[in-house]
Amino acid sequence: MRTHPDDQPAVDSDNRATQRLNREESLLLRDFATEIDATLEHHIETKPLIPLPAHKSTLKIDVHKALSGVTSQMDDREKRSDQHNLSIPEIRKIALENNLSLKIANIEPVIAETAVGEERAKFDNIIFANANLRHLDAPGIGGDNVKLSSSNPLLDDQRVKLSLEPQKIEQLNAEAGIAIPLRTGGVVTLSSPIERKITKGQLDSDEFRSALRFSISQPLLRNAGIAVNEASINIAHYERRAVDMRTRLQSIRVISIIDKAYWELYAAWAELDVRRQQYELANQNLTMVQRRVDEGLTAAIEISRAEIGVTDRVESLIIANTKLKLNQRQLKFLLNDQTYTIDSDIHIVPTTTPTLVYYNLDRKQIASLALDGRLELLELELRLAADLTRIEFLENQTLPLFTLDYSYGALSNSRGSFSQTYEDVVRNRFNDWSIGLRFELPMTNEARRMQLQRAVQQRIQRLTTKTLQEQVVLREIYDVFDQVEQNWQRILATRQQVILAGINYEAELKQFKEGLRTMTEVLEMLTLLGEAQIKEINAVRDYQAALIDLAYATGTLLGYSRVEF
Repeated sequence: MRTHPDDQPAVDSDNRATQRLNREESLLLRDFATEIDATLEHHIETKPLIPLPAHKSTLKIDVHKALSGVTSQMDDREKRSDQHNLSIPEIRKIALENNLSLKIANIEPVIAETAVGEERAKFDNIIFANANLRHLDAPGIGGDNVKLSSSNPLLDDQRVKLSLEPQKIEQLNAEAGIAIPLRTGGVVTLSSPIERKITKGQLDSDEFRSALRFSISQPLLRNAGIAVNEASINIAHYERRAVDMRTRLQSIRVISIIDKAYWELYAAWAELDVRRQQYELANQNLTMVQRRVDEGLTAAIEISRAEIGVTDRVESLIIANTKLKLNQRQLKFLLNDQTYTIDSDIHIVPTTTPTLVYYNLDRKQIASLALDGRLELLELELRLAADLTRIEFLENQTLPLFTLDYSYGALSNSRGSFSQTYEDVVRNRFNDWSIGLRFELPMTNEARRMQLQRAVQQRIQRLTTKTLQEQVVLREIYDVFDQVEQNWQRILATRQQVILAGINYEAELKQFKEGLRTMTEVLEMLTLLGEAQIKEINAVRDYQAALIDLAYATGTLLGYSRVEF
């Protein structure tokens, strides 16, 4: 059997997979950052996109304000519903314990382990025993004419006829022993046959015979060698490792989905808070306008304009409330927990807030980490190792079947009692032995050669797939880098947009009170402020999602999420 230049990489893949499964995962972005900005506020102060006024007091987003109830016009049932404060680690813990897709995936390693045990069991020793009882009631029958030769010259050249007398024969044959499969492909057999023959007729007899036998059959070409006979075990082992990788990957996917659902819910709460603030400010403006109209300071038409502003914000508030319900339901569906059933009135309130810190990441270092730690690539490497083992086995199967057989037996003489039958065996007075060779080869051997060719082509296909997968990983990781950068810049831009919109709103409101602006212009600026706040919420959510995608792209999301697997 020829060797392959990539035999060692097959072993390395298994070792790397073992280390990957056993290591404690961790992804601290600061370990891969060449520069870290302290906070978003610090970044705004030191690196503004445009010059900002010294006075920047404006409305701020506070997700917890939404918990006090949105408006007096909202459904009373929503106000009475329970609220559970959950942090993102608590959400992950519940999901990993209850997620159905993960429960299904966790069964696969158990099944794969049984396949390994099944293959290892093929070297189990086999204890065997058999017995056969034969009864013959034979009539007399004439036999052949024969010529006798004897050491006594008087008996030479005597011609006689051998005839079978009527007789009854009972014959019991039994044998017990053990067959020991060898990892070299041979089989060693140790057995003890025993025979009892009872003859009834003119000359009665009752005889016992026994033996101890040893035999070995060892292939010399096809099916010969430890590597060939352990190939199925190694393939099952690689498959089990690949299943372990796939199961952990499923865990990572669940965590990724849960994390994103959590931040979607966080954004929904924040958006609801913005819409509530918009509604409250529009209501405050309506109250102010009504008072000014009563005092004769403002035209009555401004009341209608203010009322339109209130009704517009009621619609937005209703939509935001429905969006929150949908995100609540999605997260409950992913959790699959009895406490948080889909039809429950419990509101999940996120307590973990995003840490808005910018990292100037070392892209090449993280890309190298991704190529080394991505579970899909390790799974492919394990399957390539299994392919290599399969090819080596099929190469051996194309050889002729050439087998050496040897057997030796210690025999006993015929005895009249069972207790005496093994005396001759122990003394080794009588014995027999044999040695032989067997050869077998199909005339064309086409079937086995085609099986080998198919395995080779499958491995070439998988190697190409691995190369493609590596390119996909690299593209994916660099795409995520750009998304992280983009979303951070979006946060900066929208934060400054919120600051400026807040300043302009306060200015427009002040000029309205001075009679220089209409309520329509004030409400337009209030709308711009609300939309700027929503954009900032979405940018923060997308930044968190990009960090999740970054950890997923490197294959270390569990470490990023502080999850022990």
